[in-house]
Amino acid sequence: MDNQINKVYVETFGCSFNQADSQIMKGLLKEASFEVVDNIDDADLIILNTCYVKTPTQNRIVNKIQSLQKLFPDKKLVIAGCMVEIDQKMLEKIASTCSWIGPHMIKDIAKLVKDTLDGKIIRLFGAKKDIKIELPKSRDNPIIDIAQISEGCAGACSYCCTRFARKKLFSYPIESIVHEVESAVKGGCKEIWLTAQDTGAYGLDIGTSLPKLLDAVCKIEGKFFVRVGMMNPLFIKAIVNELIEIYKNDKIFKFLHLPVQSGSDKVLQLMKRGYKAKDFIEIVEKLRNNIPHLTLSTDIIVGFPGEEDDDFQKTIELIEKARPDVVNISKFGPRPMTVASKMEQINAETINKRAKVLHDFVKEIRLENNRKWLNWFGEILIDEVGAIKNTYVGRNFAYKPIVLKEKVDVGSFVGAKIVDVCGNYLVGKLM
Repeated sequence: MDNQINKVYVETFGCSFNQADSQIMKGLLKEASFEVVDNIDDADLIILNTCYVKTPTQNRIVNKIQSLQKLFPDKKLVIAGCMVEIDQKMLEKIASTCSWIGPHMIKDIAKLVKDTLDGKIIRLFGAKKDIKIELPKSRDNPIIDIAQISEGCAGACSYCCTRFARKKLFSYPIESIVHEVESAVKGGCKEIWLTAQDTGAYGLDIGTSLPKLLDAVCKIEGKFFVRVGMMNPLFIKAIVNELIEIYKNDKIFKFLHLPVQSGSDKVLQLMKRGYKAKDFIEIVEKLRNNIPHLTLSTDIIVGFPGEEDDDFQKTIELIEKARPDVVNISKFGPRPMTVASKMEQINAETINKRAKVLHDFVKEIRLENNRKWLNWFGEILIDEVGAIKNTYVGRNFAYKPIVLKEKVDVGSFVGAKIVDVCGNYLVGKLM
């Protein structure tokens, strides 16, 4: 390999877990004396870390792979992430001359990049139980550490292809996670994201639990907040009381991402989610009764095979009852290798109509919820520069995004008062 060919550009699609994979790959590449660049034009090699969770994402990935090869025919391209495990047939069709690396193999990224730059086509994939924590990491935001706590899941959802890529639940040891967070806090991180395919299932395979992990993390010295990632209702039922107690700790954002997916028990059964709509409501009510101002985020799949008008109406009723702050709405699309892909599909027109109804309904609830924060004042952590010029975004104890128009330092804790509200964020003024 030419000593000058050492610049690598990494582009990431998908969830925070995938973002963490990319940050680890960048950290390992830097450790191996490659230069990680922010401008794709400067790169000798491009790594595309793929997500395959939804059909629109798949289409974007396929288009991206094809366009990169046309735009940069002289640059080497490496395909990483879930697509490598899920759809090798598509990759053979559109990326047959590229190297591939699956999500379980990223510790070998530096050697793969070196060999690819030397003209070889390398394929690394398959299941491998490898702890991906306490590894070199190049963070996108120096004050946010994304700590992976486990990989894979313990569920069997009939619509999900990600479980075929990430495999069965593999929880990392509490001590390793604590060491990573300690190191991140000492290095200046003020916000810790604990991420997994399902944080609620953490520890089921190693005889521990999410509340025990959170308790250990909260004992770490320093001033920082912890954002707990997505957890499914199926595994939260058994630990909800312990979860409530640890959520009272000041270091934990009062933020809960609890995907319900449907308000219909019939549809939930077809999805193989393992719980009923009332279980979701009971968990939410228990947490809200004990954790004031809890920010609730949930996910809904619209148009799952077998969903009739009555089932969709039950979803509307569930949203009306739970009144979540955030609803991630997905229009159902069949995914490779899944049971749901073999079921009779609902037509796109019906799905689009239902999604529009739900979107408009959620919009009203979100704004009403945000109005309750008007005139609140307290301490917030500034965690990023805003998308609008000369703005900064902070988070309060409930992980509510607060936009400030005054100049502040990212990573600082400041006092702010909410002076206006929008659908997606609150507007603050320095106190």
